[in-house]
Amino acid sequence: MQNVKTGFNSIVKYLSTKKEIGRRSIGLLVDGPNVLRKEFDVNLEEIRDVLKEYGNVKIGRVFLNQYASNKLVEAVENNGFEPVICSSDVDVRLAVEGMDLVHNPNIDTLALVTRDADFKPLLNKANEHGKETIIFGVEPGFSTALRNSSDYVVILNTGGVSIPEEEMS
Repeated sequence: MQNVKTGFNSIVKYLSTKKEIGRRSIGLLVDGPNVLRKEFDVNLEEIRDVLKEYGNVKIGRVFLNQYASNKLVEAVENNGFEPVICSSDVDVRLAVEGMDLVHNPNIDTLALVTRDADFKPLLNKANEHGKETIIFGVEPGFSTALRNSSDYVVILNTGGVSIPEEEMS
């Protein structure tokens, strides 16, 4: 098991040391069916607050399948995110939107909230195009490939957020 630093303040401090002069423009995409589950207790407001310390979230979209409850859609909207309801595969739509952000000159940083290794090519392409990448994931099932493809890794726990200790150096 990896050693991790936990707590909201340590994450905020960590990301604030990594930002360059000036604020970063962030595009945030959330894989709803993969991480917005009762067993994970993911807090969208906490994710947004962590990212605010690093830059400005210019685009925040939460991708949901057609079976998402009205209550979930309302919660997403109340947290200031744009819900995107997908009638087909959420992963495909998220990947397409992600590529739009990779080619968007107004976005410096691509942040993903997922556990799914299917998004590794998206992270690689973002890195190729000079975008910084941040991955938020949850255990169990957080892809090692995703962790290794991203500039920054944030692990969402039921007790808050944490980052791998090796990221702290």
